[in-house]
Amino acid sequence: MLAFRTVTYCTENEETPKLALGLTLLGWIATCVIAALSTTKGMFWYAAAIAGLCMGSSQSAGRAMAGMLAPPAQLAEFFGLWTFAVRVASIVGPLTYGVITWATGGNQRLAIMSTALLFVLGLSLLAPVNMRRGREAALTAPSAPAQL
Repeated sequence: MLAFRTVTYCTENEETPKLALGLTLLGWIATCVIAALSTTKGMFWYAAAIAGLCMGSSQSAGRAMAGMLAPPAQLAEFFGLWTFAVRVASIVGPLTYGVITWATGGNQRLAIMSTALLFVLGLSLLAPVNMRRGREAALTAPSAPAQL
């Protein structure tokens, strides 16, 4: 019964994608911190396991959130912007990691901690998002004019 109520709550609550994305961002922060502090293979494997849990869920939670906040008449535009943002992030993250590793003479621990800061930035940008207000605004947005 508890499982049914949990599933029902999660499927009916518009805050679920935000919560899921926030949890995965926390997982990514933990991954980076554990990786930076690891001194054994085992500890690094813990970081890798957390990364594996967060890999697909962060992308799918973010995409679900973008879909909830997009006006129905502009879904293609919003998902196009979403795709662009994901591609930019996939360049900025590794580039930042590489530049910091290079600038610090090969200090990858510092570079992975800088990656954690990018996830902290993402979490801080996510925190003030009001999903209910955003969803209402998306649903009441004017429809696009008919295209010829």
